[in-house]
Amino acid sequence: MSRVHLKILLSMKTITQSHFVSATPEEVYLALTNPLTIELWSGYPADMQPVEGSEFALFEGDISGMNIALIPNRKVVQEWYFGDGPEKSIVTISLRPGDGGTHVDLEHTNIPDTEVENMAEGWKSYYWGAIKKYFR
Repeated sequence: MSRVHLKILLSMKTITQSHFVSATPEEVYLALTNPLTIELWSGYPADMQPVEGSEFALFEGDISGMNIALIPNRKVVQEWYFGDGPEKSIVTISLRPGDGGTHVDLEHTNIPDTEVENMAEGWKSYYWGAIKKYFR
């Protein structure tokens, strides 16, 4: 008897967004990495340590992952957990000063097709929208 092995590959997507926040890169970096500041803009307690290799949980555990690289006031690179997918979902946030605030470039890779639309809206509304409102 022969066995047939089926392998289902999920198609993965990437989200790229650019935002402007009316705050210094130092303030935006703290908003991304300091648990007390995260709680102020998100409205939820945050489990976050600004240490490479540390795990984090935000929005009551709806977002969890690991800090891969942290360059103070310039870049945050994180792995976000999406189950047991073959590819890691990587978030890279780059901060650049300018025009009286901070230019933010976001790249979020390897997002399952079924999650990409909600994830893009979540970044825009719940993450950056809340951070922008916090700094008004």
